[in-house]
Amino acid sequence: MTEQTLTRADLAEAVCNKIGLSRQESADLIEQVLEEICEALIEEESVKISSFGSLTVRAKAERVGRNPKTGVEAAISPRKVLSFKASQLLKDKINGADAG
Repeated sequence: MTEQTLTRADLAEAVCNKIGLSRQESADLIEQVLEEICEALIEEESVKISSFGSLTVRAKAERVGRNPKTGVEAAISPRKVLSFKASQLLKDKINGADAG
């Protein structure tokens, strides 16, 4: 399996090729979509993209962790984490199942 990364530029190029917008318009569209997603997550709203998955922000409480090397315990401060749950359709596509 080769390791490749899909970038904003790749997404903009795909929009440009498939929809026919200019490269700049495609890049602006991708930026606007990503900005809307970021703003929703900052407001702790869930983002659900049909046939893709959902993004949610979860609050993690303070807890005691342990340094695996030394075994010394340390407090891990409370924080918010981003959680992604893939849709069943995406899971099926990844696993090669014919999802219809």
